[in-house]
Amino acid sequence: MREIFARMAELEREGRRFAVATVVRTTGSTPQVVGAKLLVDDLGRLVGTLGGGCVEGDAFVEAKHVIESGEPSLREYELTEDLAWDTGLVCGGTMWISIEPGERVLRFAGRDLLGDVLAASAGGKPVAVATLMRKRGKDVIAAGKLFVETDAKGGGTLGDNALDARARAAAMETLRQGTAHTVVLDEATELLVEPVLSRPRLIIAGGGHVGLAIAKLGVQLDYDVTVIDDRPEFANRERFPGASEVVNMDMVKAIETMPIGWNSFVIVATRGHKLDSHCLRAAVKTDARYVGLLGSKRKTILIAQMLRGEGIPEDRIRAVHAPVGLDLGGRTPAEIALSVLAELSVERYGGSGRPLRLSDEIFERTIGVTKRE
Repeated sequence: MREIFARMAELEREGRRFAVATVVRTTGSTPQVVGAKLLVDDLGRLVGTLGGGCVEGDAFVEAKHVIESGEPSLREYELTEDLAWDTGLVCGGTMWISIEPGERVLRFAGRDLLGDVLAASAGGKPVAVATLMRKRGKDVIAAGKLFVETDAKGGGTLGDNALDARARAAAMETLRQGTAHTVVLDEATELLVEPVLSRPRLIIAGGGHVGLAIAKLGVQLDYDVTVIDDRPEFANRERFPGASEVVNMDMVKAIETMPIGWNSFVIVATRGHKLDSHCLRAAVKTDARYVGLLGSKRKTILIAQMLRGEGIPEDRIRAVHAPVGLDLGGRTPAEIALSVLAELSVERYGGSGRPLRLSDEIFERTIGVTKRE
C-alpha cells in the first residue's frame, strides 16, 4: 500500500488522472484479500494487483471508465469453478471491488488525506485509513474518510461522532493486526479499514552464521534490515551488502540507544548466553512488536530465570518468542533463518503456521478419496 500512496503523490505532482481499485469484501476462496489495490493512471500504467486474470482485466477497463467519468463504481466478481479454471485463478469465491477516481482518494470534504497519511507514515508512524462506504444500487459511494495513528490521534471524519469512535477503535485493531478488514455496519453501509505501514524493520543482534542467513532472507522479504555486532569482522558492508544499516558497536548500547518502534522485529542471536541475556533485557524494554531469542529451550529457561531475577516483568518475558522460529526440523543456518522468518510472517499477517494442504474431509467430500484406516 505504501507504493500505491507514493505513486498517487507522483501522479498528483504530474497533474495526471487515475483511479484506484480496492478489494472491499471477499467470501470463499479468492486470489486476493481485503485491502488489495490496483492503481490505473490515464496512460494505462498499473501499480499493484488484484490477483491477475480476467478479474484484474475487467477492473482495469472499469478503472479507465471511472477516470473518464469521475464517478466511483462497485463491481462484484463471482469466481465460479469454470471461470476460475479457465483464467488460472483456481478460486471459488466472490470479490467486491470498489473503484474510486483519484480526486476522491486524494481528498475528501476538502481535506488533503494523502498529505496527512504520507506525513504520518514518513515520520515512522503506522497509520490506518478508514473509509465509510454506502451502497447506491450497483455503485458504492465513499461517504467519509479518516486516518488514525498508533496513539489514536489522526484526522478526517465520517460525519458522525459515533461512527468516528467506532472507526477509530477498528483502526487501532487494524494497526495491531497489520491487515485490512471490512466492518459491516448494516446492509447498505460498510467500513473499510486499511493499514499504511512503513517497511518492517528487522534488527539482528549478532552477525554470525545464523545472523547472516536471517539478514539475507530478511532483505528478500522486504524487511529494512539492521545488523549489530561489536566485532568488526562480523559487522561490515562486505558481509551484509543488502542491509540498510550495519552497526559495529556494543550490542546492548546499540539496542538501548537506537529508535525501535512498533513495526520493529528484534532477533537476539549473539555469541554467548551472557551477551544474549543482556541484549534481551534491553530489547524487551523497547516498543518492538516482536522480540525473539535464538537458542535451545534450556538456554531460554536459564535466561528467562535470570531476567525474572533482575526484576523484568513476567509479561515482558512471556512475550519473547523463545526459542525463536517454527519447528521445521532444519539445522543449517539457512534452514534456521527460514524457520525464524516464517514465524515473523505469521506474526505480521496473522497466519496459523499450519500446512495449506486439503484436509481429509475435503478430499472425501469433493474427490471421493476415502481416509485410510
